Amino acid sequence: MVQTLVEKIISQRTGLQVRAGEFVLAPVDVVLAHEGTGVLAIEQFEDLGKPGLSARTLLFCDHAAPSPRKELSNVQQRLREFAGHWGADFYGPGCGVCHQIVAEQWAKPGSIVVGADSHTCTAGALSAFATGMGSTDVGAAMALGQIWLMVPETVRVELRGEFRSPVSAKDVILQIIGLLKADGAIYKALEFGGPGLAQMTVEERLTLCNMAVEAGAKAGICAADETTRLFLSEQGREVDFSPLSPDRDATYEDVIHVDLGGLSPQVALPSTVDNVRSVEQAAGLSLDQIFIGTCTNGRLSDLRAAAEILKGHQVHTSVRLLVGPASRRVYLDALNEGLLETLVKAGAILLPPGCGPCVGVHMGVLSDGERCLSTQNRNFLGRMGNPQGEIVLASPATAAASALRGELTDPRRYLNERGRSHG
Repeated sequence: MVQTLVEKIISQRTGLQVRAGEFVLAPVDVVLAHEGTGVLAIEQFEDLGKPGLSARTLLFCDHAAPSPRKELSNVQQRLREFAGHWGADFYGPGCGVCHQIVAEQWAKPGSIVVGADSHTCTAGALSAFATGMGSTDVGAAMALGQIWLMVPETVRVELRGEFRSPVSAKDVILQIIGLLKADGAIYKALEFGGPGLAQMTVEERLTLCNMAVEAGAKAGICAADETTRLFLSEQGREVDFSPLSPDRDATYEDVIHVDLGGLSPQVALPSTVDNVRSVEQAAGLSLDQIFIGTCTNGRLSDLRAAAEILKGHQVHTSVRLLVGPASRRVYLDALNEGLLETLVKAGAILLPPGCGPCVGVHMGVLSDGERCLSTQNRNFLGRMGNPQGEIVLASPATAAASALRGELTDPRRYLNERGRSHG
């Protein structure tokens, strides 16, 4: 029986030969929630009256880290107390974004990860079936160690060619979302593959899978290969590696082909994620704030891409540049590599590891009429705390180049200019 990656993982975990469209009761390996969703999950768990947790449970304080007001402080304390009583793993303010920590410490090929957050699908980069669910379902998974789900159909995204710097994985997924639209993959899995994916690092794959949900997908997923093994080895988790790939003749609902070599930097203009344009079409748009970070693009390679452009230069006086590493590990690695010094010297405001301004709770809320260019994954009105503000989505390279000019800027133009200046 030939299978897609998702069909294969669910089959292995249930002991059944499953196909897309079938309903199954599947065991869960990791469950996660944060201060925005965790209390509802805890209440559901307690209502079920179970004597303990039946799945590895992770609780995070990352959306408001540190807390900006007493109500959120009380919620975070509730999570801390629950974790201490029931033996859940607790990650307090400053540890980083839940999805980044799951990738660093918990997700592994063939595992099933569910979370009370839609971007749980990020972990699919490590060949896990990872999906977001409502807090009630997540509370039940904590108690029962199982979930009901329908095995999703899969859309194959075949990546070919090679990136031309500074084009990145963020530009790829924005183009795909622009093609599929925000509802084009509802309750489907996006399976990324092809020779182009083989050239991508796990950090780049995390960006692809993170934004799969922005096309409505239930999951984003990549095969587990040598690149996966090396990443897990770097995290001290090589024992968690096992090779995993779809069958050659697997049946897909659709196949999308993307030429990486022909791709230019992409942006999603206000105020929908599928309002995608090439940077050439939108260059010159005025900006008030730039944010580099989040579970989409707050990793070490993202900070490197920004620092490469910003080094030796100053952020334009008309904009604020905020930078938030995705985890404490990323923060320390960037510190040791000198990236944070480069960014701060350029005029960046350094934020603690966490979600930062992305969710609009604190740190970087826009004023009326302001426009922010962000490396995050959503740009609907009010996402950054003010429905009177606007958000443009872009890559770290585009964000850095735009910070230098105070307007939406093609990063290739900046790199070309720099190349001429050194010629």
